[in-house]
Amino acid sequence: MMRKKNKDRRIVVAVDESEESMYALSWCLTNLLSQQAKTNNINNTTIVLLYVKPPPPAYSSMDPTGYLFGGDVVATMEKYSRDLANSVMNRAEEVYGAFNTTTLDVQIKVEKKIGSGDAKNVICVAVEKLAADVLVMGSHDYGFFKRALLGSVSDYCSKHVKCPLVVVKRPKNA
Repeated sequence: MMRKKNKDRRIVVAVDESEESMYALSWCLTNLLSQQAKTNNINNTTIVLLYVKPPPPAYSSMDPTGYLFGGDVVATMEKYSRDLANSVMNRAEEVYGAFNTTTLDVQIKVEKKIGSGDAKNVICVAVEKLAADVLVMGSHDYGFFKRALLGSVSDYCSKHVKCPLVVVKRPKNA
């Protein structure tokens, strides 16, 4: 992937409802943007906040116990999913809103993207489509067995994205 001539940078930060992802966003702002300001070789940065909603379940008119699902149950589940996405983006806004860019000689633009599906696939496709220069993700720090059963989104992304990936581990005391 070729670098843009005007030295703009696109950083995709994968966010979810976890403290780990908000810490990763904060780390990105503090470390990557501060470094950019020191080296002063990049004029503008776009931070893309990417939230991936779980795929909508395939609803059937009956649940496993034989009861009918009404339309109001499906609508409630969809509303919950939208509310969760809005809540995550609002928390992310608080994190980058608290970051003081006035001391840095950097123009920062923030975009919000919400995808739906399997997180690892959606993130990899979004990074490609957005022509990201860097992908930043938080680490949930699952143990060996949980990671073996569930898989690791960051591990999958490290093998499939074509840009540098920064996995930020949240300190135990943060």
